[in-house]
Amino acid sequence: MTAAPALSPVGPNALAALHGRVFQTPRPWSAPEFRALLGEPSVFLLTEPRPGSASEALQPAAPDGFLMGRAIAGEAEILTLAVAPEARRQGLGARLVAAFLTAARARGAESAFLEVAADNEPALALYRVAGFAEAGRRRGYYRTPEGRPLDALVMSRPLG
Repeated sequence: MTAAPALSPVGPNALAALHGRVFQTPRPWSAPEFRALLGEPSVFLLTEPRPGSASEALQPAAPDGFLMGRAIAGEAEILTLAVAPEARRQGLGARLVAAFLTAARARGAESAFLEVAADNEPALALYRVAGFAEAGRRRGYYRTPEGRPLDALVMSRPLG
């Protein structure tokens, strides 16, 4: 049985390595960017331990996926969600989103939102199943590696 996603001590290097494996658009985040975000009091990180991995506080195993969120002033935001290609289609993304919704409510958020590349059909499907709906569009918000503009969809949902 897989453990439920939980707050995680995974470090910025492991997060950047996984992010770099799964993102091209938007561009992957660096370890210093993750380190800066993890230093913000409103930001939280959710992971799900790999089956059979030891939970070590100083050097935890790299996760198969993670979700970084932020909750402040009654709103919560999914900053990024990354699942390793070999761990996809096993429910990990859905479990991380569900854990995010629970964590956001616990932090007093009344609504949640996110931005996602308009062409990321798997992510759009995941978020729709989790109750998110399109609330807006940011034209040309992202750039592909080739420099082509790509829209971001803003999605939101109430947490009540």
